Formats: sequence, C-alpha cells, structure tokens
Amino acid sequence: MKEREEELLLNSLKRIAPGTDLRMGIEYVLQAKIGALIVVGDKEDSDNILKLVDGGFYIGCNFSPAKFYELAKMDGALILNHDASRILYANTQLFPDPKIGTSETGTRHRTAERVAKQTKTLVISISQKRDVVTIFIDSIKYTLDEPRVILSKASQALQTLGKYKEGLDQLIVNLTIRELEDLVTLHDVASVLQRSSIVQKTEKEVRKYIYELGTDGRLIKMQIEELMTNVADNSIKVIEDYINFDDNIKASEIKDKIDLLGAGTLLNLVNTAKILGYKVEGDLKEFSVRPRGLRIISEVRRLPETVLRNIVGKFDNFRNILGADVEELSEVEGMGKARAKNLHDKLKKFSDYYLYNESYNKKSWVT
Repeated sequence: MKEREEELLLNSLKRIAPGTDLRMGIEYVLQAKIGALIVVGDKEDSDNILKLVDGGFYIGCNFSPAKFYELAKMDGALILNHDASRILYANTQLFPDPKIGTSETGTRHRTAERVAKQTKTLVISISQKRDVVTIFIDSIKYTLDEPRVILSKASQALQTLGKYKEGLDQLIVNLTIRELEDLVTLHDVASVLQRSSIVQKTEKEVRKYIYELGTDGRLIKMQIEELMTNVADNSIKVIEDYINFDDNIKASEIKDKIDLLGAGTLLNLVNTAKILGYKVEGDLKEFSVRPRGLRIISEVRRLPETVLRNIVGKFDNFRNILGADVEELSEVEGMGKARAKNLHDKLKKFSDYYLYNESYNKKSWVT
C-alpha cells in the first residue's frame, strides 16, 4: 500500500475505532443483524455525495449511537457529515456511476465501492448475513476484524517489532564502536539504515491495529512509543553523517527514499548505499567511510545546531574531532574554552566507555 493510501486508511480507522460513538452505533447494528450502508464525509450544503442521493429523509440531527441504530433499521443508506457528528439523511438510495469498476458481488458492497471511488469519501458496509464490517475509501477496501482477533495480531506484531528494535540497537552500538575505532564500512551504515526502515515499517503495521482497537489499544500504544523513541531521529543523524552528495539534499529526503524501497529491494544493502550517493558494487564491507560526527557529538553534548555544524565544518570528520585538543576545539566559532573542555572530556569518557565494554565483552565471549 502506498504512503497516501496508508494515511487514508489510518485516518478512516481512527474515525470508527472502539470508543467512538460511530463504532458503538456500528456494534448496535451488528448485534441486531440488520446490515447497513453508511457514507461519512459530506457537508449539508455540499453536493459531493448528495448528487448521488435519491429519496430518503432529511434528518439533520446530532449523532448518537441510539439514533443511528434506529435509523439504520430502514433499508436505505445513512449519510453522515465529515466528522460523523451529525446524521444528515436516512433511508436514501445511492446511484453512483455504473461504469466505475467493482470486484464486489453483493448489491450493498458494490454500491459502497463505487461511491467510495467516485466521491473519495469513507463508506462503511455492514453485511447482514455475515456480521462483517467493510470500509471503502477511494480505491481502498479493508475488512474489520473482531477486537479480540485484532488484539492477538497486535500482540504478535509488537513482539516482532521488539525483536527488530533489539537488532537495530545492537547495530547502532556496533556502528558507534567502529566510528570510535575509525573502522566503519559502508556495510555498517547501510545495515543500520536498512534495519531502521524495517523497524519503522513494522511500527506502521502495529499502529494500524492500535487505531482499530481504539481505547482498547492504549497499553500497546504506550509500548510502541517507548520502543520507537529516537528511532527516526537516529536514522536522520546517521544519514547526515554519511550522505555523499555535493548538492544540498536534505537527510529527510534520503530517508523517505529508503523508506519507500520495497521489501525485496531493501534487503539488498547496495540499494541503500546508492541512495546515500555512493557508486559501489559488490561487497560493501570493503568500502571504508568516515562519519562527520553529528550523531555522536549531539549524543554526548547538547550544542546549538549552528555550533554543531561549525565543528563539523572545521574538522571535516569525526576522527579529526576526536583527536582535537581543547585549544583546537575552542577555536570553533561559538564554542569558547569552557564548552570546548566540556565536549573534549565527554568525548573521552564516551570513547572509553564504549571501547572498554567492547573489550570486556570480547574477553567474556572468549572465556
């Protein structure tokens, strides 16, 4: 699913999530096994939907689940306003363009799909016989599962996300150690960006379940927010450290290109390296690179963005920054001796911590 379609679907799921009045009304209809056709997303003075409407009754009342349920007992479609706060029409007949293609077989679902494609608004079809809720918006079709089924899927997806995030954390630690030792290869960089993209794609999948769960998904939402802290930000900083373009291309644009790679394309690290601006084929482990130092410096010491850029501009790469003394650092515009000494000391402690732990872990492994 394309990014625009994902956004449309997620916004639609929010509008009918458990805990909303509209979802409560839908549950009433399901329990009564009466079926319904609902169009959400028009204004009373707009003809976007109304030009397809024939017959029925103008209601014009505020929405409530009970009113919605009672009006749904009639055979025709219900027309709600864009935020489902008002019921505009009931018992209407909808006549979308019959030339619009549809893969549905039932009359209600065929009408729902055509109306959604023609008007680009949210259309909800509730099957009377199968107790199934299907949403259509533009060319998207999505069938809702029962909350218990969604919760099970969400839990499984969350476990998968946790494993991917654990792998990403280890890759970032490895990248940090290699940056301190000046041993970074393009393979290390592409691996971090690849895994980061996979983590964020998985997060989108879990968030889709959260929107479906509504108020029932609060605990999963809290876990997601904890897991995803700084993931996108770290990805941007890694790109800024290793981007290989002379043009003034933003790191966010590079990140978007990587995120748009399909599953198969993303698995080939060469594709990520090419997006970063490197013309390389074969084994990326043979291609050495040096970071500018933005990621580590911003991690060990909070500095104004202009000062951070001045440091990178003066020393060119992280290796030179790490080797600079206090006097050299203080010459950077905006630094001063106090700030330079603080950065110098913190970089040393940061380096000692990571390199000592790497040495300790190697000894433990050998033992």
